[in-house]
Amino acid sequence: MLQKLKNRYIGNKAFYRMTLAIAVPIMIQNGISNFVSMLDNIMVGSVGTEQMTGVSIVNQLIFVFNLMIFGTVSGAGIFGAQFYGSGDHKGVRDTFRFKIISCTLMTALGAAVFLFFGDDLIRTYLQGEGAAEQIEASFGYAKQYLYIMMIGLVPFLVSQCYASTLRETGETMLPMVSGIVAVVVNLCFNSLLIFGLFGFPKLGAAGAAVATVISRFVEAAIVMFVTHTRHRKYLFIEGAFRSLRVPGQLVCGILQKGIPLVLNETLWAGGMAVLNQCYSVRAFQVVSAVNISSTITNVLNVSFIAMGNAIGIIIGQMLGAGKTEEAVDADRKLIAFSVVSSFLFAAVLFSISSIFPNIYRVETEIREMATSFIRIAAFCMPIGALANACYFTLRSGGKIMVTVLFDSCYVWAIVVPLAYCLSRFTSLPIVPLFFCSQFVEIGKCIIGLIMIKSGIWIQKIVN
Repeated sequence: MLQKLKNRYIGNKAFYRMTLAIAVPIMIQNGISNFVSMLDNIMVGSVGTEQMTGVSIVNQLIFVFNLMIFGTVSGAGIFGAQFYGSGDHKGVRDTFRFKIISCTLMTALGAAVFLFFGDDLIRTYLQGEGAAEQIEASFGYAKQYLYIMMIGLVPFLVSQCYASTLRETGETMLPMVSGIVAVVVNLCFNSLLIFGLFGFPKLGAAGAAVATVISRFVEAAIVMFVTHTRHRKYLFIEGAFRSLRVPGQLVCGILQKGIPLVLNETLWAGGMAVLNQCYSVRAFQVVSAVNISSTITNVLNVSFIAMGNAIGIIIGQMLGAGKTEEAVDADRKLIAFSVVSSFLFAAVLFSISSIFPNIYRVETEIREMATSFIRIAAFCMPIGALANACYFTLRSGGKIMVTVLFDSCYVWAIVVPLAYCLSRFTSLPIVPLFFCSQFVEIGKCIIGLIMIKSGIWIQKIVN
């Protein structure tokens, strides 16, 4: 019995070497990026609660845009991974071109929304109880931060198009290195511009935005330069810009799979933004407490997020090569590995829950609230790991509408209404409200496992 379970859910050493070769560079890149974001957050928080609140609000809005870009490159990336698995480098090149064109259009749309509706979006997070002068100060800092961050939208789209295509071809080291260099640059300029060290101007929250924009240009420059100078290794880039033509049949295929995926990522990110807005209704201080908890949670969530990316790449390549039975077996083991490893990171998160908030120079009420949020996040981390693994499994086979129903529809049909009703129509304190909104994700895991068990996701979508 034990041997049967081992064979079913545990792979051999070669299997885990292959998995970690893909997942670890992604984990390192995202981990360092989130770690530097955490340091940014702490630096801004040391300047003042109002500046930290303004930055956290804008980052919620930028997060929605980032997920739009992620959805756009992921829609084409389903084809890119399968093209590479079948040895079709021209197909990979065409998907790369599609990413560049579609992400440019998405960036123009995102910039227009921020430019014309940014003020109103920021105001929705400043409706809780609090001093009027604090609220207005946070609004001013948020507005200034948003306008600077808009400059970084273009290099962000470029680096995402290149990095995602490189990962689909099995190259995870270059995106990792470019990401590490970028976050080091970000950290250095944060220190200089937030506090005004070594003769640099003391800009506070605005300095954090300037540092982020600089780092994004650096990341895009590195990944572009290396990819083009090693075009014989990265075959998809040869002649990629001689023409922006993409075969109509591929465009239709990507749009069929990609539009629902973009909508899914956008709706999911929008759902998370609305969820945080529901929390903020309780009090002005909740925004800061959620920001503190999400900062450290994001650092440790990189484990299962990287595993999700690895699942999408590995299973997508197997399906593209027509290895359906191997894909099913590998997916089962990858999901098990992702969930089991998340318990370790959850234990670490819980152990530092009472220590981390003390780093911030905020009120005691905010620290206590943040500690409770971190503990809840640690408890729910394995649930998030399972849901994330199910999501990438369903997506790897191109069953996008199934993915939409599983992911964003669940958020808007279950999670958001629950949080909205609890925050508006009950006097439930913020901590149990936060727990209910997080734990309800377990229903999503049950649905995901049923879908995977049915085999509905297994299909090859490229010739």
